[in-house]
Amino acid sequence: MTTMTANAPVHAETVALPGDSGVWFFILADMCAFAVFFLVFSAGRAANPALYEASRQMLDLRFGLANTLILLTSGAFMAAAARAAQHANWRGTQRMLIATLLSGLPFGISKALEWRAKLALGVDLTTNEFFTYYFVFTGVHFLHFVIGIGVLVVLLRTAGDTTRPAATRLRWIEAGGAYWHMVDILWIVLFAMLYLLRTL
Repeated sequence: MTTMTANAPVHAETVALPGDSGVWFFILADMCAFAVFFLVFSAGRAANPALYEASRQMLDLRFGLANTLILLTSGAFMAAAARAAQHANWRGTQRMLIATLLSGLPFGISKALEWRAKLALGVDLTTNEFFTYYFVFTGVHFLHFVIGIGVLVVLLRTAGDTTRPAATRLRWIEAGGAYWHMVDILWIVLFAMLYLLRTL
């Protein structure tokens, strides 16, 4: 039996995509659901552009930009964690997962502060159609974010579990990384749709 070195690439069992096919099916289904949400939002915006534009201008672009930078930074660390896992560098994988977790957590704080600021101004789910979508979409995304934080904690434990085969640990890291990147992508689309896209 050969001994695997820290720099030797690790390959998960042969699958169509990195990670786990079940996770990719979930991601595809989730993205399709969000696509429906976006279509509904677009239809509402087309029917009442003045309301949507006035409401969009009430959003604080600074929060949107900060949240985008937070998730992009965290996503970059997650990609580095996956690369380290591919080379069986489990200490490096753990370090990058910790960086992913710590750099991603401020998103939750920022989002809570943004919601609090809106509620303080009397803007809530019932204010108008735009803000109904805003709170629902960002709320659903926040739930994905919370689940993602849990996934990162599991991945951190998995990376350090020497009782698991290297290929199994890699598969978990790649699958969890795919989910975390989905959280990034969904936010980027939400940021563009809610904060940036003008209707007039």
